[in-house]
Amino acid sequence: MLPINVDLTRIRVMLVGDGAAARRRLALLEEAGAETLAIYAPLPEPTLAALAGTRLRRRLPRAAEIARAQLVFVAGVAEPIAGEIRRVARAAGVLINVEDDRERSDFHSAAVIRRGDLAVAISTSGKSPGLAALMRQVLERRIGPEWEARADEIASLRQAWRAAGADPLTVGRRTREWAARQGWLDRAPPDPSQPPSRQIP
Repeated sequence: MLPINVDLTRIRVMLVGDGAAARRRLALLEEAGAETLAIYAPLPEPTLAALAGTRLRRRLPRAAEIARAQLVFVAGVAEPIAGEIRRVARAAGVLINVEDDRERSDFHSAAVIRRGDLAVAISTSGKSPGLAALMRQVLERRIGPEWEARADEIASLRQAWRAAGADPLTVGRRTREWAARQGWLDRAPPDPSQPPSRQIP
């Protein structure tokens, strides 16, 4: 698996499904900034219909619509419909995620902690979403809301350092040093440009 960040403001996303699974996916997509989002559900529950608003199509997607999408999420859809959507998507070269079905998914959504532009993703490559969610809860206590401002602060410093001619290694070192001086971490992370310290046995 190759973890990547996808800018959902730039691509066409489709969500097919209903119920709690579809609501979870919709919340995830909205949080990630999906702008061109089409939602398909033939008989949507009232809660999903209200959340989807004008983006809702009260039917299943047509093959041509699936082919125009760039990412497809299927959640709460039974067979054989889910399999047919997957077949059409794969034939068109469209990446698809089938809720809780690792073998039939081209990609998997990570459990994410968001603090402004800082995003920490936890993934088990689809093998245990429950464990990923548990690890997110653990890390949320360590990475609090104060990290949003910290990320903005270090981004401004990085821009200034790069404008002054600092290379990536220098920027990385200064970032670690700044975080350590501010007391953001329990201890400063190791500097990969320096040899590891040798401990006396």
